[in-house]
Amino acid sequence: MKEYPAIIAALPREVKHLVRGWKKHTLAGRVVVYSNEYAVVAHAGMGAERAAMAVEAAMAVRPVTALVSVGLAGGCDPAVRVGDIVRAGVVVDTQSGERFSNSEFRQVLVSATRIASVREKQRLFASYSASAVDMEAATVARIAQGHNLPFRAVKVISDDASFEMQELGRFATKNGQFREGAFAAYSVVRPRLWSKLGQLAGNSKIAIEALTAELESQLNWYRQRD
Repeated sequence: MKEYPAIIAALPREVKHLVRGWKKHTLAGRVVVYSNEYAVVAHAGMGAERAAMAVEAAMAVRPVTALVSVGLAGGCDPAVRVGDIVRAGVVVDTQSGERFSNSEFRQVLVSATRIASVREKQRLFASYSASAVDMEAATVARIAQGHNLPFRAVKVISDDASFEMQELGRFATKNGQFREGAFAAYSVVRPRLWSKLGQLAGNSKIAIEALTAELESQLNWYRQRD
């Protein structure tokens, strides 16, 4: 049987390089799906509800055989650096306490309900030995389990354990988008944030390049299994 994975992201920039040349399907509610002969990619925004919408949209476009949660994540382990890839052996839902395992890998990824502050990253590392924190992987894992589909979580570190991200939460919209323009306008009149804005942009560039290379490798892995 042909493998046809669905790659579930949160934000467009996380997969923009990967999906160049793919067929684009724009659905209601800011849900976007891309497809080619090997895979489908969907993004609908940050958070559990939006992740579920992205999965539903991906499944409506193609009959997928696996779910892969991808995207930017915050580092909890002080040893991880910007651009490091986290391949989750365990995904933990901080709300329900559920744990979803993949015996191929060892790292722990924790899914939270909001962008984590430095203090929260420290707590997650102490409580779960978490390598990273995101907002969507546990939801995608739960859906995969419900449909008896293989699941992977592949994240890239965009902010390390010492980088404070909590104030970015005010620029997240109700439908899970991040208002980059509003954050830039907010920052430009606050000199104390200029260095952070520049660092965040640089970190994101490094992280997305690393994630794109990893996902291309993942897709090659699926192709070779056909």
